[in-house]
Amino acid sequence: MKTLKQRVLAGERLHGGLLRLPSENLLEMAAVAGLDYAVIDCEHGPADLLSLQQHLQIADAHGLPVLVRVGEREPALVLRVLDLGAQGVIVPHVDMPGQAREVVVAAHYPPLGERGFATYSRAGRFGTNSIAEHLAQAQRSTMVVPMLETPQACDNASEILAVEGVDTVLVGPADLSVAMGRSGPLDQEVVARLAQVVEAAGGEPLMTIVGSTEQGAQAPPGMVLYNLTHILMQLLRSLTD
Repeated sequence: MKTLKQRVLAGERLHGGLLRLPSENLLEMAAVAGLDYAVIDCEHGPADLLSLQQHLQIADAHGLPVLVRVGEREPALVLRVLDLGAQGVIVPHVDMPGQAREVVVAAHYPPLGERGFATYSRAGRFGTNSIAEHLAQAQRSTMVVPMLETPQACDNASEILAVEGVDTVLVGPADLSVAMGRSGPLDQEVVARLAQVVEAAGGEPLMTIVGSTEQGAQAPPGMVLYNLTHILMQLLRSLTD
């Protein structure tokens, strides 16, 4: 079976949901509904590793790949979430290729990176995988997704995407609009910056966060990420109309 990373690199259009801890039922519902992947937010949500492990166990039971958004420059957390079984990390506030390289170093084993090695974690099936098996699985599955959240990051998009070990990028439209002093993600200058990153990708898959199915249909090739909090709030508000 293809890993999430392999499906992305093969050019498949994938749909996922962004959720925060604790969201066991919502995670399970996303899997039952047939989403291709989930993103668990440990940047703006609580970075509770025990709760995260439980969420990953639920996702694994349903065959749902999970990426984890960590905080800015948290290599120790990158190590732990990958050891718990996440298939990759999303890292905020990456402005320069050198910062992207730091994430790759934290997320990958040598020779590409410097991630600490252990097979007795969940990712190594509690020591039942051999060193060779564990290394091969990590190479097949580990994704690194920098977030571009400033004009400088957008200007450097092509260089960041060119860093070996970076699989795709995600533009953070809310942070980008604040950094630009604009009114929000739909401001035309912000939209132009998003288009700049799409152009820099040259048709390669991107991850795009959206708040509706309509926005999802218009997203560029790659990974469509639905902000489930935003979508659920819209639904709940509509019930009072």
